[in-house]
Amino acid sequence: MNQLSFADTEFTSKRRKTRKELFLGRMNELIPWLQLEAQIEPFYPKAGNGRRPYPLATMLRIHFMQNWYNMSDPAMEDALYEITSMRLFAGLSLEGAIPDHTTIMNFRHLLEKHKLGRKLFKEVNKWLSDSGTYFKEGTIVDATIIEAASSTKNKSNARDPEMHQTQKGKQWFFG
Repeated sequence: MNQLSFADTEFTSKRRKTRKELFLGRMNELIPWLQLEAQIEPFYPKAGNGRRPYPLATMLRIHFMQNWYNMSDPAMEDALYEITSMRLFAGLSLEGAIPDHTTIMNFRHLLEKHKLGRKLFKEVNKWLSDSGTYFKEGTIVDATIIEAASSTKNKSNARDPEMHQTQKGKQWFFG
């Protein structure tokens, strides 16, 4: 894991911990990361020709966060830039490189290719259930407002039936 930057150190010493920080801290304690890494190690690329791979521990933690929070590869990349607790959990700092969505996808494909993904999650779920922790699947919905022209100038002279108007604050949007 990388050394923490001054900003990261300041963040970790703040008074109140968020639910995300508490959850990631608990997962850090409960999951035997070294045992999981040992199963992936034989298949993980070694440093040599080409770009140096990210540490296996970092990529494994990113993979788990991606599944826990149901994120796509680009969303996970964004979260690593935006959410300090996730970045620290993965052992990353803004002073160093952050894995891009292609790197995250390639790691997931590596696990799929060697049939390790489901195996690892079954083991983790067993360890978590032994400690009294259970996961239920949920969905986080992105409620971004995408604006569209309110014009009815189409062939049928009517608005798209799938588009509606909504109000955010005192401003109305159509989309």
